[in-house]
Amino acid sequence: MDRSLISASLLTLLLSLSSFHFVDSTTFKIVNRCQHTIWPGILIGANRTALTPTGFTLESGKSRTLTAPKSWPGRFWARTLCSNDSSGKFSCVTADCGSGKVKCAGAGSIPPATLAEFTLNGDRGLDFYDVSLVDGYNLPMLVEATGGTSGGCYSTGCVANLNRVCPAELRVARGNLGVAGRSPCEAFGDPQRLTSPHWKSTPVGVRSIFRSTPDTCQPSVYSQLFKHACPRSYTYAYDDKTSTFTCAAADYIITFCPSSPSS
Repeated sequence: MDRSLISASLLTLLLSLSSFHFVDSTTFKIVNRCQHTIWPGILIGANRTALTPTGFTLESGKSRTLTAPKSWPGRFWARTLCSNDSSGKFSCVTADCGSGKVKCAGAGSIPPATLAEFTLNGDRGLDFYDVSLVDGYNLPMLVEATGGTSGGCYSTGCVANLNRVCPAELRVARGNLGVAGRSPCEAFGDPQRLTSPHWKSTPVGVRSIFRSTPDTCQPSVYSQLFKHACPRSYTYAYDDKTSTFTCAAADYIITFCPSSPSS
């Protein structure tokens, strides 16, 4: 074969390969736009690589970027009103992970907590993500996909301050100030008001305990209230259709308190 033809074929092959986007890792930029310090926490799926650190301090107006490996499942949240007691034990009023330290070290959030949930490089190579209120709510949150190549890559979250409209029977207060809202399932323990973790790497839990199905687990008055305020958020156990989003080869920005306090 003519050398010029071989060279042209090789060039075409190289150009074709360069058009593919090989993803070895994904970055998560965590941004604090709240008017106070928060303490983000991270929990990973079983037997998966941990992000470092698993919890940290993030002052108002600051951000921090973490890198996750390919095919990583995990969730993010933010703790609030945290401090050390006289013995040095660290704890938070909302979304504490119970580790006694700033780092969560494999411990998940204690409800109520607003959660950002991810399964990277899942079915068909897509990332699956959602913002969940099924474990309650403590802070507004926005998740944005950047640089994605396919899958929709829509932003999602709950940017409303639900602490201002949370029903009294679900409200967690510090003094006269509402600082979080409990899920109906946690508050009442009623399978008819069931909410359940949607996180793809932990599909069991409350659903299996109550043997719930889409027929037995309908949206409650409470979940409908939260859905009206935050239509893209996951609000009860079978809220998949309008609340789970996909993207391929993206990085993500997770912003706490994305809107002004008056919004």
